[in-house]
Amino acid sequence: MFLRNLFLTNYRNYRELSLDFTGPINLFIGNNAQGKTNALESIYVLALAKSHRTSKDKELIKWNADYAAIRSEVNRRYGSVRLEMQLTNKGKKAKINSLEQKKLSNYIGSLNVVLFAPEDLAIVKGAPAQRRRFLDMEIGQVSPTYIYHLSNYNKVLAQRNQLLKDLAMKKSSQIDLMAIWNTQLADLTVKLLRKRFEFITKLEQWAQEIHAGITDGKEKLSLHYVNSSPVTKEMKEEEALQALLAAYEEIFEREKMRGSTLIGPHRDDFSLLVNEMDVQSFGSQGQQRTTALSLKLAEIELIKQEVGEYPILLLDDVLSELDEHRQTLLLETIQDKIQTFVTTTGVEGLKHQVLQQATRFNVQEGSISKEG
Repeated sequence: MFLRNLFLTNYRNYRELSLDFTGPINLFIGNNAQGKTNALESIYVLALAKSHRTSKDKELIKWNADYAAIRSEVNRRYGSVRLEMQLTNKGKKAKINSLEQKKLSNYIGSLNVVLFAPEDLAIVKGAPAQRRRFLDMEIGQVSPTYIYHLSNYNKVLAQRNQLLKDLAMKKSSQIDLMAIWNTQLADLTVKLLRKRFEFITKLEQWAQEIHAGITDGKEKLSLHYVNSSPVTKEMKEEEALQALLAAYEEIFEREKMRGSTLIGPHRDDFSLLVNEMDVQSFGSQGQQRTTALSLKLAEIELIKQEVGEYPILLLDDVLSELDEHRQTLLLETIQDKIQTFVTTTGVEGLKHQVLQQATRFNVQEGSISKEG
């Protein structure tokens, strides 16, 4: 997978930007608040139709502009594809080879990316919502149907929660509707959980091997899905559906009192254990950083396994967060096989041969120029 170019219009602090990429490693160099991260973010948005920094699309549009656009031509193993993402205050449009995609689930996966930034430590150290988001974004890249089911799940969940609130406040007596929402939610829950169980299993296989390599075999990394519902990965579909419907009945009064659905993928989590010890609670900062690095490198290999080619790698100011050993491991992993975009405030200290051979771009006040 190779990003041949990048065109931005009214994106963040870029009025117009046009860049061509010829090499595998691309360094964006500049002081803080000049637009380095904005450039990387635009590639992420082009791939996943949403930002990793904000949930509000309007924040991606340049001040006083009506729209923003991101365009690129991407070389895939099956040929070249032209991608475009248009953002307005009213919504977004995604295009493949100039054809608008009515469903984002038909678009996502056209470009695969792995982002590694300092805030990715939150996957290890942060709240369950951050790990759920990680699962949803990464599974969605390799399984477009997951995005479709997740979207439907959130719609049904909102309807069910509203009915719970209305019943509690006696604004509705339509308790028979609950059976309809229960059936629909249970069906979508099973579909989502099957994908999550499968993803966690595959991610753990890759992450264990990588983590053992980083730690010279002294540490074993394990991933465990923390489920709020009675569904297990061993259950067959009908058994899982019946278990969910029974659980909804059992906790109905508690849910009505709370006005929200208390079990399901929206409340689940996964834990990360090193030598059977919870890294979030008991791991050192070094172990937490190694775990985050292992997850990201595993993500790269998992996407390669699923789609048949390596994703684009985005490293946003992350090299300074890694010691020399972890930095070397990361750079040797990407050498000659993964197109990578790196942001940094300077090249002093970036002595690895991979970076010495990189194409360099200078970033200053919403303008990017190629060195040499």
